[in-house]
Amino acid sequence: MTPNTVIILGSGPGVLAAQNIPRLPAQQFVAINNAWRVREDWDFLIHPEDFPQDRQPQSLGGGQKIITAADYVPIQNQYGGFVYAGGTMAFTAAYWALGALKPRVIAMIGCDMVYPQNGPTHFYGTGRADPLRDDITLRSLEAKSARLWVLAARSGCAVVNLSTARHSRLIYPRAHPSHLGRLKPAEFKAEDVTQALNAEADANYFVSSGKYWTHQNQFDRETIDHIDRLWSITAQRSTIAA
Repeated sequence: MTPNTVIILGSGPGVLAAQNIPRLPAQQFVAINNAWRVREDWDFLIHPEDFPQDRQPQSLGGGQKIITAADYVPIQNQYGGFVYAGGTMAFTAAYWALGALKPRVIAMIGCDMVYPQNGPTHFYGTGRADPLRDDITLRSLEAKSARLWVLAARSGCAVVNLSTARHSRLIYPRAHPSHLGRLKPAEFKAEDVTQALNAEADANYFVSSGKYWTHQNQFDRETIDHIDRLWSITAQRSTIAA
């Protein structure tokens, strides 16, 4: 059954609110890394190749599946690859869900990518701020979220943030879980989308293996920043909010 809603669970402190989201028919939960611990009825656990074995579930429930690089790299490549999408698991999980599950709504929670200097950074305490590492693909988390928002809308999928945190690096609209059933994709100007996609094609920063970090000397930061600006402008000119 194709889900009409995918809820993606990140590891931010706010993800614990997902424990109170009632599970509805045609709804699936995708947990990133340690977030499989948040609720027992998750459907998919997605993690990078270096995710420690001792942090993974020792057994799976009926219908549960682990998604690895062998699953998500080919789908990420369908959306232009990791350099343009942003090489951190929140975006990787969303693109995988978009391509593999084809939902009508993707709702993210615990994916704000804001890490306070004091207090917990993750729902389990203090963890690594992976999206803030010095990485050519993560120079603007806001632009990468804009790109996801736009490309999802082109596939007929609304993307929203269920977070109630004051700050978030995700730019798409906030929503309450009770509203997911009536969301519609945002609309963007076709010429803006075409300009951004053409800039990506011209740069040709595509690494089919997904291991873009082995080619970082081939990527120009000014070119990446220019592409990011185009996606940000595209999102700013949305004509209908989801």
